Amino acid sequence: MTLRAKGAVTGIGETRYTKASPKTAFALQIEASLLAIRDAGLDPKDIDGIIPIGLTGAPAEAFATNFGIPDLRFSAVTPMGGASGIAAIQTAIAVIDAGICNHVLIPSGRNVSMGARAGVRIHQMPQFHLITEYEYPLGAISPAQLYAPMARRHMELYGTTSRQLAEIAVTIRAHALLTDNAIMKKPMTVDDHQASRMITDPFRLFDCSLESDGGAALVVSSSRRARDMAAHPVDVLGIAEGHPDSPSAITHRPDMTKLGIAKAAPTAFQMAGVTHDDIDVAEIYDCFTWVVLCQLEDMGFCKKGEGGSFVENGRLALGGPLPTNTHGGLLSQAHMLGMNHIVELVRQLRGAADAQVSGANIGLCTGYGDMGDGAIAIMQRG
Repeated sequence: MTLRAKGAVTGIGETRYTKASPKTAFALQIEASLLAIRDAGLDPKDIDGIIPIGLTGAPAEAFATNFGIPDLRFSAVTPMGGASGIAAIQTAIAVIDAGICNHVLIPSGRNVSMGARAGVRIHQMPQFHLITEYEYPLGAISPAQLYAPMARRHMELYGTTSRQLAEIAVTIRAHALLTDNAIMKKPMTVDDHQASRMITDPFRLFDCSLESDGGAALVVSSSRRARDMAAHPVDVLGIAEGHPDSPSAITHRPDMTKLGIAKAAPTAFQMAGVTHDDIDVAEIYDCFTWVVLCQLEDMGFCKKGEGGSFVENGRLALGGPLPTNTHGGLLSQAHMLGMNHIVELVRQLRGAADAQVSGANIGLCTGYGDMGDGAIAIMQRG
């Protein structure tokens, strides 16, 4: 059995992204959901499956009540942090292919300016209990502190440099400048990156993603139904999730530089029937610059240890061989748990992005969750 071309993203929606919204997280989720449903040419009552994303995501029943959905046939959660959105697409396609649902809504949204910071929020997740017991007392509290040893290990093993990480940040910032709905609008140079303050060695401020408010949502339908719907559909050719060795603790792993996406990527590429050379655009989860570099290696775009040189010389820029995070990513557009990456990929493959990659036909999107969980979706213009 394969999910190849069994489902399509038929609707996308996102709110304005800001540093401080007066709206609640649920209000932002509702706003984005209505935009996605409208984009798909549906009525809210046509939705019969809901998979909410994120710690602040309301339960499916709250959406069903507010939208007046008469027959909610399926609900679930995919607790994989930033990989949750793609994992939710995989779940949605599976239940659609099984005949359980016709149209699945995947809503997300948050208002971090009204709530706890990231270092507090992550320790509310069940998968962080081991960290809370063993590594939290030693000072590993925030995501930067948890993931910095992975980056430092990569530097020690392979000679990766901070200036190579800067190449990623600078390129993604340049893309944000071309995107209307992006928070960061000040140009950045490599020297600016190097001058930014140290957060947790080796991560500087500009290696770290934003804390932001907003909402993003998707509608997933069967590829067959998608042909008769309002928006230009984007087919999911291949999709998979993967979990790292010792998924609950980074420091317990035999290889700290290997992520879950290393297991997922071969499955997704094989399912899609494409090669790395077929990828026209990539939206890669970028909670930290190093996470982009490591995913490029683990997906097979280059060998392990070669990510530093791979990202140099404009390779990830518009007009380069692999245009990456064309909306500005989590580093410069907004941190929306990677859902904004999926929205951007759909726009790129529809030919409707602000920073459009010319002739984009096949693209990929990744998610990185919690302690290194990975998910990947390869999509094609329908």
